Amino acid sequence: MKIAKISLASLALALVAASAFAKNARFDGTNYSISLDYNDSVAPGDPVFIRMRFENVKAKKKSFSPAARAELKVEDKVIGSSDFYAISKKGSLEYMTGLAISSWAKSGEWKISVLYTAGDEGEKSFALPLFVQEKEFESGVITLNQTMNKISKDTSPEKVAQSKKLNDIINSINKDDVYNLKRFIAPAKSTRRTTAFAERIIYKYPGGKESTTTHAGIDYGIPTGTEIVAPSSGKVMLAENRIATGWTIIIEHLPGLYSMYYHLSQLKVKEGQNVQQGDLLGLSGATGFATGPHLHWEVRLNSVIVNPDYFIENDWSFNEP
Repeated sequence: MKIAKISLASLALALVAASAFAKNARFDGTNYSISLDYNDSVAPGDPVFIRMRFENVKAKKKSFSPAARAELKVEDKVIGSSDFYAISKKGSLEYMTGLAISSWAKSGEWKISVLYTAGDEGEKSFALPLFVQEKEFESGVITLNQTMNKISKDTSPEKVAQSKKLNDIINSINKDDVYNLKRFIAPAKSTRRTTAFAERIIYKYPGGKESTTTHAGIDYGIPTGTEIVAPSSGKVMLAENRIATGWTIIIEHLPGLYSMYYHLSQLKVKEGQNVQQGDLLGLSGATGFATGPHLHWEVRLNSVIVNPDYFIENDWSFNEP
């Protein structure tokens, strides 16, 4: 096992390969130790989660009260940051945070800086290496019908207000709202997909014009009326009919982590309702900006689109034994 050591003031950091997915880091100080797990290699569009524990604390926990944030850096330029939040019962001194990597991110060596305070000490920091892999995304063309063209050109106050409401939700980070640390399940049983995550889409308009966009989620090609279930536990933050996305649901899972469900034909949940993994959310449809029946499933972390499959395929919260 290869171990790299980095000196930082009175702390020693050892990075050890825990698996192909995760790295473990440990700091041994005078009054406490820090142990953390994080995924040190990602593809564009993936999230990075860091789970951190303060251990062997020689001070009263009430006065210790750690606070921390993580900064995502490329060539020492901060391109994203996120505060840590408590994930276990009160007093356990276990925290987590997530950082989103853009689907347009360039491959290479990146860095995560973790800045924290603990007890009466001033702010300390340490760096974690991160490698962003190369990845090519699919591309496709969608020809808009007259209904879709009308929706795309709609600048009504109602549509503007709906956009603001949605953005206000996904831009909110509620540090006490920890609902789920388990792997997600797929929201639909079908494996047929019509559009992939981060697919580069060319829209062709009836008048001959074109525009290019990045597809924000995964589209499941399923018949109207197919049951859609909650991939993980959370709280329903939005459940309403929108001009652009039709009958829509947004669920909060963690501080800054939201999943979104578009173009439904029916809703089976209400705003403010808590749901468990596997609960029925609604039925698929073709409402709003849609070429036909399908489910658009999207995941946002700190308002940035991230790959929904990542949460199904990986122990992203390091919660499994």
